[in-house]
Amino acid sequence: MGIENKTVLVTGASSGMGKAIVERFVAEGANVVAVARRKERLEELAKSLEGKKGKAAVFVGDVSDPITCDGMIDFAVKTFGRLDVLINNAGIMDDMSAAGDYSDEKLDKVFAVNVYGPLRAMRKAINVFKAQGGGGNIINVASIGGIRTVAGVVYCASKAALISMTKNTAYMYMPDKIRCNCIAPGGIETEIAQSMGMPNVAGYSRIKPMLDIAPPMGRAEDIASAALYLASDESSYVSGDVLVVDGGWISV
Repeated sequence: MGIENKTVLVTGASSGMGKAIVERFVAEGANVVAVARRKERLEELAKSLEGKKGKAAVFVGDVSDPITCDGMIDFAVKTFGRLDVLINNAGIMDDMSAAGDYSDEKLDKVFAVNVYGPLRAMRKAINVFKAQGGGGNIINVASIGGIRTVAGVVYCASKAALISMTKNTAYMYMPDKIRCNCIAPGGIETEIAQSMGMPNVAGYSRIKPMLDIAPPMGRAEDIASAALYLASDESSYVSGDVLVVDGGWISV
């Protein structure tokens, strides 16, 4: 798929979609930096990938911390000599609250991970790409929540912001041959619901009819396949796009 020997950085890599992306990319021959907060899980992941076609290195950090966003990219360049692909996958849920009910604490926490972290990482990566002589690839993992009402206002707003950031970046850095695309998953079997806690009752009651018409849950590997396509040379003419991977949920 044209990613052999490329250096790829993946956030939220200790479980779910991020873990599946790391596994798939290393199997395809990429050199991958796996970033997450849980050191033990990252080390287990790296160990499980020993002997594969590509290589995996781990960086422990929280993308809501600006130091992590710069440090993880510096680490990728130091470890593998360059950076080719940034995949902003880390994300957390809100509690399904509507605009009249969300807390400032939830707003700050969700935007720190879902918006500010990716934006800071993009800033760092873009300047690394340019210093390398131009060319580069950014993949942001948003959600159909950024397109339709399938979560609370804070989560939906954060993923809509990520989609907008993607499109703006694709346009702004077209002359530098830096591509930027977005994946919008639907319901995928991951641990993200654990970040929600107890849902807001009123908000959840409004969201539930949308959940009732959802197709069966997708697999993390479905998102890994989409990311592989967008990271590879097979998608060299694709930029500014939102690739929806939701089993057709958005069409209902």
